[in-house]
Amino acid sequence: MAERTACVTGASRGIGREIALALSRDGLKIVVASNERENNDKVVEEIRAAGGEAIAVYLDLAQADSIREAFQEALTACGRIDVLVNNAGITKDALSMRMKPEDWNLVLQINLSGAFLCAQQVIPGMMRERWGRIVNISSVVGLMGNIGQANYVASKAGLIGLTKTLALELASRNITVNAVAPGFIETDMTRVLPEEIKQKMLARIPLARMGQPADVAAAVRFLVSDAASYITGQVLSVNGGMYM
Repeated sequence: MAERTACVTGASRGIGREIALALSRDGLKIVVASNERENNDKVVEEIRAAGGEAIAVYLDLAQADSIREAFQEALTACGRIDVLVNNAGITKDALSMRMKPEDWNLVLQINLSGAFLCAQQVIPGMMRERWGRIVNISSVVGLMGNIGQANYVASKAGLIGLTKTLALELASRNITVNAVAPGFIETDMTRVLPEEIKQKMLARIPLARMGQPADVAAAVRFLVSDAASYITGQVLSVNGGMYM
């Protein structure tokens, strides 16, 4: 897989950064894509320092023009994109009755529409090459629901539906499309939660610990590898048994 290129959205930190580093260790050239220019550059430096190849592109998933420009830049620099990991996402939590329409729209735009538009950018090239891997990072809450997250849950459940449809549409060209649904993972987003909330979450996890970004990255590594060439349209849960 030494000549292949992977684009990871939201790769500037957290799970996305870990995925980018892991795929780089497997020999893929990495496109680090997010709207955090400084952090993008740090991840690129980290990959290069470890002997890998990487470039950074600015990507604002709320803007269709930014998505087109980012992928044009990446394709010009790398020639093609063989692997797309739709990892970027945001939350704007509130109970449904109080949720602002603009917060609903923004979360759906970035988490779901953004992933769809990114896939549209890489599908033609993958079809020409008759090889490709798309991995959408969903969430355990996209499978089970969650109070106060109607927008986020809808976006992550929507990603699963998108995954299955793209898998059907692209299978004849040897392109697999799968989703990874992380559970309670230790990231910047979860570190700021009150201790009481963390303990309640841990009580629901049979393995009795939070997951690490590396746990999610390992699942992505498998799904983009040749070892997973007969797996498509699936949701791989990485949640410690929190939801079965």
